[in-house]
Amino acid sequence: MEVGSLPVELWRLILAFLPLPDLGRCCLVCRAWRELVLSLDSTRWRQLCLGCPECRHPNWPRRPHLPPVSWREALRQHALASRTWTQNGSDLHSSACLHLFRRRKDRRVWHVGTVPGGGYETLRGALAAAGPYDKVVLHAGVYEEQVEVSLKVPVEIVGMGKLGDVSLLVSFDQQCPTARLCNLVFMPAWFSPVVYKTSSGHVQLDNCNFEGCQLHIRGPGTCQARFCSFAQGSSAHFLGVAISLMDSCEFSGGDSASVTVEGAPVSERNWAFKHLVALAKTFTMMTSNGSTEISNQGGKDIMGAGSHGHTPLEGVNTMEDWNKQEVDWETNWAKQKGGDSLLPSQDGTMIEEDGMETSSESSEEDDEQDGDKSTGLKLSYDQHGLAHLSKADTPDSSAFPALLNLSAELQRDTEARELAASVQGCLLRRCLLRDGKGGVHLCNHGQARLEANVFRGLNYAVRCIQNAKMVMLRNEVCGCKASGVFLRLSAQGLIAENNIHSNGEAGLDIRKGANPIILCNRIHSGLRSGIVVLGNGRGSIRSNQIYGNKEAGVGNHIFQGLAAGIAVNENGRGLITENVIRQNQWGGADIRRGGDPVLRNNYICYGYSDGVVVGERGRGLIEGNHIYGNRGCGVWVMSSSLPQLIGNHITHNRMYGLAVFCRKDTESAVSREGYRSLQERERGVGIGERDRGGPENFNEEGELMAWETVGVYVKSSEPLNVVANMVNSNRGAGVSVIQSAQLTRLVGNCVLSNGWTGVAVDRECRVELRGNGVYGNNCHGVCFRGDGLIVENDVVGNNAVGIRVMDSADVKVLRNRVQALRGYGISVKERVRGVVQENLVYQGHSTSTKTTIRTNAQNLECVVLNNSLLTPRSQALWALENPPPRPHNSNPSSVTPSTLPAHLAITMTNRITASVESGCHNNGSIFCSIL
Repeated sequence: MEVGSLPVELWRLILAFLPLPDLGRCCLVCRAWRELVLSLDSTRWRQLCLGCPECRHPNWPRRPHLPPVSWREALRQHALASRTWTQNGSDLHSSACLHLFRRRKDRRVWHVGTVPGGGYETLRGALAAAGPYDKVVLHAGVYEEQVEVSLKVPVEIVGMGKLGDVSLLVSFDQQCPTARLCNLVFMPAWFSPVVYKTSSGHVQLDNCNFEGCQLHIRGPGTCQARFCSFAQGSSAHFLGVAISLMDSCEFSGGDSASVTVEGAPVSERNWAFKHLVALAKTFTMMTSNGSTEISNQGGKDIMGAGSHGHTPLEGVNTMEDWNKQEVDWETNWAKQKGGDSLLPSQDGTMIEEDGMETSSESSEEDDEQDGDKSTGLKLSYDQHGLAHLSKADTPDSSAFPALLNLSAELQRDTEARELAASVQGCLLRRCLLRDGKGGVHLCNHGQARLEANVFRGLNYAVRCIQNAKMVMLRNEVCGCKASGVFLRLSAQGLIAENNIHSNGEAGLDIRKGANPIILCNRIHSGLRSGIVVLGNGRGSIRSNQIYGNKEAGVGNHIFQGLAAGIAVNENGRGLITENVIRQNQWGGADIRRGGDPVLRNNYICYGYSDGVVVGERGRGLIEGNHIYGNRGCGVWVMSSSLPQLIGNHITHNRMYGLAVFCRKDTESAVSREGYRSLQERERGVGIGERDRGGPENFNEEGELMAWETVGVYVKSSEPLNVVANMVNSNRGAGVSVIQSAQLTRLVGNCVLSNGWTGVAVDRECRVELRGNGVYGNNCHGVCFRGDGLIVENDVVGNNAVGIRVMDSADVKVLRNRVQALRGYGISVKERVRGVVQENLVYQGHSTSTKTTIRTNAQNLECVVLNNSLLTPRSQALWALENPPPRPHNSNPSSVTPSTLPAHLAITMTNRITASVESGCHNNGSIFCSIL
């Protein structure tokens, strides 16, 4: 019979009345018939799947309102899974038409309960009569046994009718190789909460309810549970299992962990091990192919109605957009406005800092500068060692690194790839764990694999401790009262492609030597932190999206958090790479209290406060990051910390590019529990004062202050090295050293095109400038009021004095090359002590009548000798040569500490301002390097 002889719609109507065996036979007729039968997926196959008494809706319990991709495939998977328990019987085979068993004369069916024709009155009696692989059918009723029931032979126990019609108050001890229980309700017997246990055999549980009881599986025993409900505090315990599967189960209402996995997998294997591994790998492949299911649904539920409804790369994308925004501190977010914006507490009047040149000196500056504003004899300095970083391009989100997907991450990480492929221990798949104390608890070398589950409304979702190992893929973790996922005590594992959101504490909490690999997760909308790494915690955190958390977050594409983007403290460690961390209220990264992470190749931008904060006793390597567009400092470093900053691009921040501060006082430092938001600092709330009550003005006079934008700002009582950085195009000074009780060394930096003085050194500061290039700044090249050395620098093309030494400075100015376009090359004023020797001063203007070196004739304590003046023979040849313009290279041999990466990259800074703490501590670190 040809299919085409009747309309396809009529054939579908006819086939819709066929039972499952006949549909299978029709598929074997020809290809056209097969395609016709397969086209019945949403009609007949759906009816067959939902009408099966041994399973529930394929998407139960997580999303029963959503249809599966294919009803026929769901029914096929159920048929394959439901007959696993018989695979050890070599003489038993299923038919080709999805029958569980081929009818055999020696496989009998025993009835228990009130049934026409008679049957056994008790379950124990029927089990005593049953032979291997017989089926025991329980009719509606409640069955209770006063003592433990032992299963001696393989048997199948099935409840008749709907789920709930048959209840068991029985405690089973399985001593046979295999068994299956289906369509039953388990309740605890009077003498034990454990309703089922096995230590060697395999048990299959289909469509069962557990109410207030426990399931115990001990290795090498195995378990496969499908479409089961664990309610009223029921739980499953796995001890030393090699493998067990929990598929599409629901856990609710527990006062302890719903699933506990304890002990390393035993080496002994039972017969079911290889079959369960094969089935688990099939599940894993199916989950991988449909990996976007949870994330898509989570996005609809979470992102659809809130303010985060855009993708991570949308939102504020350009610096122009960012500069048009104003922060609304009441709502914690930015609002659009026209024109330029002021920070909170600013009235448009800039109050200058102590270390900047004040307006009272303007007459002296006019006297030092040439009145001719025409073009001077400009020296070429474009070929200096950091010339490749001279461009001050406005950053844009198009420069963000693309997030790698999980497949790409696994390709480049062998350890993560091996973890993702591993199938051992307890496998929890497509389960719902809700409204209880805990979800999954792994301890004492236990192993588990969690795939496509939903954890909701628990105290915690997953706790992994004591050398346990887990693989956690494509789960949703939300609404936990504490942290979503805990890792402690050397726990390990892979946590990838999960949607972790709306939790009361941290999304991920890593402490005490735990070292997970965290890839491609969405961690957002938490009431506290996204990820915290504390107490010797470690980890590799890559390609995550972490946003909208009210405190710290950690990871990739981290944006719109209500506090810091990254928090690493209490000796926390970890590798945090290739992240986009943006729009966090308190800053991008916060490292303190012994935190020692590697923060590499991240984009930290558009924060409402500082980009990176290295607080008290913070450490770590901060390398190759792009830090820009933050309303506070680019990098804020406390001088009691020991970070290494190497190869960072710090641009277009509204406050200092790099600020190094000392601690305010010992008492307030004790209470530094977190990092202050920008508005608190603007209002004068010191660190540690927030918890004590009212705000205190930040400066000593009790006035609110706003600051000129400075590239590098130093107020520290510790030794400091600033080596091989590009400090470029800041509105204020390039480098400002306000306080430096011990030696601050500026070596091999390029300070270029800043809006005020290139390098400003205040009174009583000890500073060494060596091998720097100070070019094209809008005021003086170097203004030096402290003590120290200015040796072998190129100070060229600045708009006022080249090197200005004043007050009671004690300084040696040696072997520098200097040119000022409109002022003296070198100006030595007032009571300066020291030596100005062997400097080469280039003529700044062809018509200038001023001397190139200005000194105070009454000052006998400053020696000026052997300095040279050079005038151009040809404007075309007017350039710095032999040696070429400084800095010469980006890898000076004098860098401290000595253990640096193989290459030394550069730091670039733009547009910065900040407030300053008063007072300094007397203890702290010995050394800090900014490289």
